[in-house]
Amino acid sequence: MNDRQEAEGTVSYLMEAGTLKRAKRSGWWIAGIKDPETIAEHSWRTAVIGAVLAMMEGADPARVALLCTFHDTQETRIGDIPWIGRRYIQTSSNETVTADQVADAHPAVAEGISAIVHDYENGESLEVQVAHDADKLECMIQGLEYLQQGYPAAQEWVDSTRAKLKLPSAIALADAAQTMKLADWQRTYLR
Repeated sequence: MNDRQEAEGTVSYLMEAGTLKRAKRSGWWIAGIKDPETIAEHSWRTAVIGAVLAMMEGADPARVALLCTFHDTQETRIGDIPWIGRRYIQTSSNETVTADQVADAHPAVAEGISAIVHDYENGESLEVQVAHDADKLECMIQGLEYLQQGYPAAQEWVDSTRAKLKLPSAIALADAAQTMKLADWQRTYLR
């Protein structure tokens, strides 16, 4: 493969990743959310939450943010399959999907992204644990926001993701989130 082909393969991956800005998180439709967040919106806040949790846990915030950024990129190919649907569908592993996604990218890009996804899926480091809790905490906070917007079925998502949190910092932030309203963050400048 020549430099031009590697550049085009890399840009193809970037363009494919951009489709996540339009792809909705389908599990929320089950809860009656008519216009749920996109996969990209979920991944962005997961990365922010991951960096924050990493700071609280003494992990590497940049590594956690990177793990969180790439954790759902495979959904360009397989979609956002809600937990209820996973019982009926068998898909390729996220590592296999990622390998296909980056097959024509620059070798360093292909190797780097594949390693990040492999680590997220199989690693046991503190950074991986933080990234997993960040994903769950983001889902819980999104559920709380939907609850406050009048979607009572989101309570099940709040409860189920809250129960899966493991790290002390994630549990502390979940406890705080459950006592706050959507606009409470504004109090920091309204005082």
